[in-house]
Amino acid sequence: MILQQTYSLLKNRYGNRLNELFVSDIRIGIYLTAVRLSDGSIGTAATLSGGHPFCKKGDRDFGDLSPLKIRGLKVAGILESEKSSPVISSVKTAVLSALSSEMIDSGNYKIIDDCDPVDLIDLTPVKTITVIGAFQSYIRKITGTGNKLYVLELNENALPPEQKKYFVPSKDSGTILQESDIIIISGQTLVNGTLDDLLKEIPSKSEVILTGPSGNIIPDILFRNKISIIGGIRITDPDKLFNIVSEGGAGFHLFKYCARKISIIRGDEI
Repeated sequence: MILQQTYSLLKNRYGNRLNELFVSDIRIGIYLTAVRLSDGSIGTAATLSGGHPFCKKGDRDFGDLSPLKIRGLKVAGILESEKSSPVISSVKTAVLSALSSEMIDSGNYKIIDDCDPVDLIDLTPVKTITVIGAFQSYIRKITGTGNKLYVLELNENALPPEQKKYFVPSKDSGTILQESDIIIISGQTLVNGTLDDLLKEIPSKSEVILTGPSGNIIPDILFRNKISIIGGIRITDPDKLFNIVSEGGAGFHLFKYCARKISIIRGDEI
């Protein structure tokens, strides 16, 4: 699994220093989760909605990774916890993102600031492009290029009426991905655990982009698994980030107030 392998890589690079790190602050908003580690590192991830928790009295959880029990937890304890829920998946991914932040600039890959990954791909001649997730900015950009577009999405209603013609149900992913020259994947697939299976369906000929606030992990393992470009973020104002997350902000709010886009490209040796 990509997240587990990424954590193993980070453990190796951090060494004993990893054992000293803990979560000093956390915000779990409607759309985004943000964490700050004790060394000041910041990480983000999409917040997965798990619906209303079942509240049978004997099953109520007040232990680790429950409200008021996350701040102060050691990073290793969080990432190695066997507890599982949509919210915990968001927290774990955000913690991996924070751990990765200092390692990304020192890795063997090229980083381009203020650059969207779609601006780095050649959209001529006509290609078949699949967007996994209802990425409005990418859908609008691609529809204006004359390329053939598919949008793989669990919920057709995530697309406005004028875009429903591009909708493909997720059950047809195998066929569509085999046809695709370029595949753009939401980093949220890391959080919900679907990325590994998606990558198994993608042919080696396809150019694959992973993008979004959830994809901001050290990219070595991603680059070994068919990903060629990662669209990440660089947080410029952590205090604003935490306020935005607390007030129900989404990714586009980050880029207006407290973050810059970066594109990470694989180097020659990973």
